[in-house]
Amino acid sequence: MVNEARYGVKRPSIADICAGGFSTPWDAPMIPPFPFRFRNAEILTLYWRTDPDAMAFLLPPPLQPIGDIACVHIYRMNDTDWIGPYCEANVMFGARLPGKAEGGYSPYLVLSTDIGVAHGRELHGQPKKFGQPSVDFRGDLIVGRVERNGIDVITGTLPYKQKPAAPGDLKPYFDFATNLNLKAIDHIDGRPAIRQLTSRRLAEVTIHEVWRGPGTVELRANAQLPVFRLPVLEPLEGFYWRADFTLVAGDIIHDYLDGSA
Repeated sequence: MVNEARYGVKRPSIADICAGGFSTPWDAPMIPPFPFRFRNAEILTLYWRTDPDAMAFLLPPPLQPIGDIACVHIYRMNDTDWIGPYCEANVMFGARLPGKAEGGYSPYLVLSTDIGVAHGRELHGQPKKFGQPSVDFRGDLIVGRVERNGIDVITGTLPYKQKPAAPGDLKPYFDFATNLNLKAIDHIDGRPAIRQLTSRRLAEVTIHEVWRGPGTVELRANAQLPVFRLPVLEPLEGFYWRADFTLVAGDIIHDYLDGSA
């Protein structure tokens, strides 16, 4: 019999290991269980017109692209359960699975936390990689940067709080609150274990302030974070906003391995 009091944590049973929300190592779990809360997140959202063919190239079938607009959200997460303060960037464009889901598909995500990278890849199937996003205030300018491998692959700017906006103004091109992703995980022997399209939507969203203005986006080439594949044909507007929200479980909207794909 193991003396659990000695270790300060319960030794899991087989049922615990098989239950949802389990993560290793069990005495210091890596992955937060749903739900967990984000408080006072600061977000710089920038839109640009891009190449529809590039969008179609990056989409896994049977997803279909919507329009010709891409965006990047660069987050300064100031207070997050489990994870603590960190920064994140999510590149998205509109997509749909006819008859089932519509929202924003994410071909690229970058985070400054290993917990967030692991959680996004293991649970949502988001293609998260480690990097250094940031949101800074430089006088009358808000500057968002996404750095990986010592290269600023995304640089975006927005005037500092010049024109107030409403929460409903944040999504003029597609509903990015619903996030679509391709989840791909193999068994240890190399056989495919999970091949799914997933969907998740943030819950308990409280938006504290929204500001809009003309935005700029500059992309630089990086073979390990090829955001340049969504070229900036025309910079559009941007938003700076602050919000609280809760990350909850999502849905499987397509399973490639169930025999019906």
